Amino acid sequence: MNIGHWITAPCEMGEAACTFTRRLAINKAINKATVYASAMGVYTFILNGKKVGKAVLAPGWTSYKHRVLYQTYDVTALLTDTNTLEFGVGQGWAVGQVGYTHVRHLGAPSVSVTVCIEIEYADGTVEEIVTGEDWDVYTNHVTSSDIYSGETVDLTAPIELVGKAKPIELSSKLEAQMGEWITEHERLAPVEVIKTPKGELVIDFGQNMTGYVEVKIKASRGDRIVMHHAEVLDKDGNFYNANYRTSKNENVYICSGGEDTFKPTYSFQGFRYVKLVEFPLDTVDPECFRAIVVHSEMKRTGYYRCGNEKINQLYHNIIWGHKSNYLDIPTDCPQRDERLGWTGDTQVFCRTAAINFDVEKFFEKWMGEVALEQEESGAVAGVVPTAYENSTSKISAAWGDVACIVPWQLYQSYGNKADLAKWFPIMKKWVGYQHGAGPAEFLWLGGLHYGDWLAMDDGQDSYVGATSNDLIASAFFAYSTSLVIKAGEVLGENVDEYKELYKNVVKAFREYFMENGMPKSEFPYTEVVDPYRRGKGPVDTTRLGMTQTALVLILHFNLCTEKERPALAAKLCEMIKSNGNRMTTGFVGTPYILHVLSDHGYTDLAYELLFQEQNPSWLYSVCHGATTMWEHWNSIKEDGSFWSTDMNSFNHYAYGAVYDWIFGVSSGIKPCEDDPAYRKIIIAPHPDKRLGHADASIDSRQGRVRSYWYYKGDQVYYEFEIPSGATAEITLPSGYKTTVGEGIYHFAES
Repeated sequence: MNIGHWITAPCEMGEAACTFTRRLAINKAINKATVYASAMGVYTFILNGKKVGKAVLAPGWTSYKHRVLYQTYDVTALLTDTNTLEFGVGQGWAVGQVGYTHVRHLGAPSVSVTVCIEIEYADGTVEEIVTGEDWDVYTNHVTSSDIYSGETVDLTAPIELVGKAKPIELSSKLEAQMGEWITEHERLAPVEVIKTPKGELVIDFGQNMTGYVEVKIKASRGDRIVMHHAEVLDKDGNFYNANYRTSKNENVYICSGGEDTFKPTYSFQGFRYVKLVEFPLDTVDPECFRAIVVHSEMKRTGYYRCGNEKINQLYHNIIWGHKSNYLDIPTDCPQRDERLGWTGDTQVFCRTAAINFDVEKFFEKWMGEVALEQEESGAVAGVVPTAYENSTSKISAAWGDVACIVPWQLYQSYGNKADLAKWFPIMKKWVGYQHGAGPAEFLWLGGLHYGDWLAMDDGQDSYVGATSNDLIASAFFAYSTSLVIKAGEVLGENVDEYKELYKNVVKAFREYFMENGMPKSEFPYTEVVDPYRRGKGPVDTTRLGMTQTALVLILHFNLCTEKERPALAAKLCEMIKSNGNRMTTGFVGTPYILHVLSDHGYTDLAYELLFQEQNPSWLYSVCHGATTMWEHWNSIKEDGSFWSTDMNSFNHYAYGAVYDWIFGVSSGIKPCEDDPAYRKIIIAPHPDKRLGHADASIDSRQGRVRSYWYYKGDQVYYEFEIPSGATAEITLPSGYKTTVGEGIYHFAES
């Protein structure tokens, strides 16, 4: 297999897609024919007029300066005596604009392809045909394409020969496809065609999603369809997409005059609503429109249903937020001029992700990008793969900790020691970076962090929350060090050095941040200009220690003594209750707050937070019509206005991490840390009448694990399913305990 001969168009193509073509005659019988292909840009492979493979947006997004993936296609059954191979290529992430900085050419200066056709003939000979100057380059009907701007398809544009392909040297290493293919999934019919108060013609697909709209139409030649995309309507019912910022999300289709089918080939959108800016027909037939869901191909493993429809809708939103943002890399959002692999969002959600879908292969690829982009110092940037030309995004606590949190959570979910060993060096390097990141040896002080991102305790307009960044950074330093110790012990590594480091970090944390068993009220903060705060000028010179998030981290990361726990947990409860049974936490504190409450005997209060409908809460967005998770707790305010336009995604999955608590505490299913991958299962449900019943399951590596409970009057009935090869330690709320093996078990108690 001789792949790596890159070719590009002989002239500048701008944003237009082009097609690289090779004709191939087969003169004798073949045993097998294989095509290996990749592109700088995104490509589609057409053989004899038919699309090959089910993937879209191949070869996906990688750390282009380090590697680009190639795909393998068995075309044995597709070849005839005379064949035409066509590779249509658009700009994609490698060549087009990326992110809010609008950087271009992350992978190459122009779209390019490399192809090897390997033919094994029946007579035993092997022939290889590779890309070179004998390939032709044509224009195609996609006259403009960009991930963020959208796509223009002109079926009246002539297909013309541009010339012979030009060889190009690229330094990126080619590696075989890893991770999941990006593929099409559900097809959603419109639920309504709306005429807005402004007179706009809008199609509502009823679900916020990632993908694109397919249009089937017969119109006059040259007629235009122009579509814009949005997630929400404004409070008056008008089309609204100001939150997309500079991302245009415009698809333009120019009709041939016959029966046409349009959809993007080299772009995708995040949307629920589509505005028909231009449409050639007098009436809109909803049957002509379908929204096609696009994401990485992941097997669904987790399922949940309960007796509370708002919680069911919350779970629905979590699933759709997950699908929307797992498109080759774990993105923050699928719609605006970002769609980046934010590491903080990833570590927050990865445990929930591994419950709902099989994400082991997905993360094998993305963690590879983390490894490739980790700096020699051990630093891990806020965004992976990089989306910046000359620098990385800032290095932040909780974001860079993805290097330790994701490998450990994947090991807990799948029990793959080989993968844990592969990522162990990344984990150690990150802790090494934390160790030297600030002026104090065992604390991470100073630096420009994202803080408790979008927390509600520093005013409605704050981005970073009120919790001391130094406290957060030092707490995560301790937590990641503890994970290195756990991983090292699993792998049989000597981690004495890290055990000593951990003791020193915890000691230093307690001395600096705590007093009399409680966090100090506030701390000095390095004077830096923080672009993530709304106000102009420097951040506050002090940050708080007595916040919900600070208490949560101290308790969850074991930064207190056992004697101190009751008072710290009681203080957290007091702060929640005094805030009307509401959280103030952001991205850092929210994933752990319900766990901390339950771990300390306050499961009833954890349920109060789960069922809370006032802002901030998980059900606030549900009560306001959300079909995916929101980025900000009150992305839409009570009066119908929007929190902001610059940081207000309606499809941001991070807060969906609450399902980890619903699954692991409410339904009570957890893998045992010492015997992971659900070989040994901890089942300890905490039923609540407001749910009525709850049925949760996961198709683990061992088989299906299920916890089902329901009420009849004041009595609770339980049904647990344990797969072959697994054991379960069952603990009921009454204190009854038993250990069981494979089977279905029933219990009841008042």
